[in-house]
Amino acid sequence: MAKLIIDNITYEVPDGQPIADISQEAGIPFSCNTGVCGTCQIDIQEGAENLNELNREEQELAMDPTHRLSCQCKILGGTVKVTY
Repeated sequence: MAKLIIDNITYEVPDGQPIADISQEAGIPFSCNTGVCGTCQIDIQEGAENLNELNREEQELAMDPTHRLSCQCKILGGTVKVTY
């Protein structure tokens, strides 16, 4: 199990799972859920290496490894700490 820390609250997430549902439950705003609008942007404070690579949608919005879209992220393992 991986650990996702959102604003200092820890959530357990199975390795390889998307983080969208937990992010939304934690209060991160969502709109399109497809990576087009950028509403669900998060700042990765620690553990960027534990997320999947940036995808095309994130690249088109000029995201980088420390600024991601939570609707597009999967946690691969370990711990990731984010804020929004």
